[in-house]
Amino acid sequence: MNDALKVAIIQTDLVWENPEENRRLLDAKIDAIPANADLIILPEMFSSGFTMNPAAVAETMSGETIIWLKKKAQEKQMAIMGSLVISENNNYYNRMVCVEPLGKITQYDKRHTFTLAGEHKVYNAGTEKVIFNYKGWKICPLVCYDLRFPVWSRNVEDYDLLIYVSNWPKIRVDAWDALLRARAIENMTFCIGVNRVGLDGNNYEYSGHSAAYDVLGRRMDHLNEDEEATEIVTLKKDIIKKYREKLNFLNDRDNFNLLR
Repeated sequence: MNDALKVAIIQTDLVWENPEENRRLLDAKIDAIPANADLIILPEMFSSGFTMNPAAVAETMSGETIIWLKKKAQEKQMAIMGSLVISENNNYYNRMVCVEPLGKITQYDKRHTFTLAGEHKVYNAGTEKVIFNYKGWKICPLVCYDLRFPVWSRNVEDYDLLIYVSNWPKIRVDAWDALLRARAIENMTFCIGVNRVGLDGNNYEYSGHSAAYDVLGRRMDHLNEDEEATEIVTLKKDIIKKYREKLNFLNDRDNFNLLR
């Protein structure tokens, strides 16, 4: 078990609907990460950008991008997370994966498909909340629009780290900033959000604002808002323990059953 977890945030532009080129560009960024990191986080749909044309970019769980993730995780001896378009059982999914150095894969299908863009018409929504353990840290992976729905992320499992990957447009980035910080505070957890920069194939602009917050909602990173950048943040278990025991806010959380 690691009392500290070093997380590398990759805030990057994406090439529209071109998995091969995105893998090539991300190769260099991942290779440049120092050897002491534990976990690398890529944006939502890192191999394609946020496309509503899944047939153009969809892969299987044994496809080229998963093979590439396994290779990079093994080479770096770090887990790598991000979402991509997956085709499975004649359906498409916006699937977040965490690939560990020994090849283990944890997957989470985006629960809240973005109806404003018609995502619900082409992608199947996930139904299961996922909590997984990596190096002794309980991690909850979520995707973009999930950020607007706090019941889904409610920390009833006493997880340690909440991660959102996103293609969140500049026009609504104030909501991204406010909600990321709120999720950290209300769940008394570390919360990391990784968003892209640049223009996509629909000419939507993305301004990054990737960030890491501690259990009190204090900003931990120094990323510039709208530039490509990689930063490593160090999360410490004793911060969680200190403030959860001192403040006991989670002890007063409401009990509820989520009806799917």
